[in-house]
Amino acid sequence: MLERFKVFDLDVNGVTLHGRAGGSGPPLLLLHGHPQTHVIWHRVAPELADHCHVVMVDLRGYGHSSKPPGDDEHVTYSKRVMAEDMVALMNALGFERFAVLTHDRGARVAHRLCLDHPERIERAMFLDIAPTLDMYERTDRAFASAYFHWFLLIQPAPLPEQLIEGNPRAWIDGVMGNRHAGLIPFAPEALDAYRAAMALPGTAHAMCEDYRAASTIDLEHDRIDRDLDHRIACPLRVLWGEHGVIEKLFDPMALWQACASDVSGRALPCGHYLPEECPDEIIDEALAFFNAPRGAA
Repeated sequence: MLERFKVFDLDVNGVTLHGRAGGSGPPLLLLHGHPQTHVIWHRVAPELADHCHVVMVDLRGYGHSSKPPGDDEHVTYSKRVMAEDMVALMNALGFERFAVLTHDRGARVAHRLCLDHPERIERAMFLDIAPTLDMYERTDRAFASAYFHWFLLIQPAPLPEQLIEGNPRAWIDGVMGNRHAGLIPFAPEALDAYRAAMALPGTAHAMCEDYRAASTIDLEHDRIDRDLDHRIACPLRVLWGEHGVIEKLFDPMALWQACASDVSGRALPCGHYLPEECPDEIIDEALAFFNAPRGAA
C-alpha cells in the first residue's frame, strides 16, 4: 500500500515523525486517529495525490513516530505540542500554508492547529469528531459506554498500559471491530500494519498519554479559547458517520458552529472509520472542499 509515496523520517520539535509524502499541487496534510497510523489513508491518498501534494504522518506516540515518555502535566502529548509538531514538519518540507484533512485524534490535533496557528491553515476538514470539551462535559451513560476507552486510557499509569501491552492485537481488533461495521472495512494489510504498530515498545504508554492530555491540559486550553470566543477562522468542513456515536449522541453541526466562523458538513453512510468505510465519498468531499475537482488532474 501507498507505494507511490516517498517515506520520510524527519526530526522536528524534539521528535522523529514518520510518514509518506507525494503528489502534485497545493499541500494537504492528512492526520490519522486512534488506534491507527497514516495507513488509514491508503484508499484515499493516491487519488488525492493527483491534485495535491499529500503529506501523511504518524502522530507522535503512534505508528513509527517517536514515543517520548509522558510527564506529570501531560504536556508532552498535549494537542498544543502535537500541533507544533505539524507546523515544524510542514516547515521542514517547505510548506508555509497548507490544508488539513484529519480523522479522530488527528482532527483534535488539527482543531488546536487551527486555533494556535491560524496563519498556517488554508482549510480544514474534520472527520467524525465533536469538540473534545463538549464531549467530556456532556458525558452520560450512553457516551461512557460507547467510548469506554476514553475513560480507561486516562487512568494512572501503568494499569492501562499493562492491560494493552498484554495483548495489543486484542486492543486493535476489539476497539476497531466493536464499531458499526466490525472489521470488514479494513484491508488485511492495513489491519496487519495497525496490529504491528500497536505492539511497538512505548506505543501503549504514548497512546494513554494522548488521552490523559485530552482530559486535562487540553481542556484547560479549550476553556481559555471558549472564554475568549477564539474560533477557527478558516473554512471548516465536518463529516461524520450516520451509524456512529457522534451522530447518535451529539449535534456536530451546532457544536462546531459554536467553535468556528465558517462551517459546513453532513453525515456519510458509514460508521466511525470514514476513510476506510467511505473512501469514494471522502475523495469527492475533499477534492470539492479543497478546490480540486475530481477528474481535473
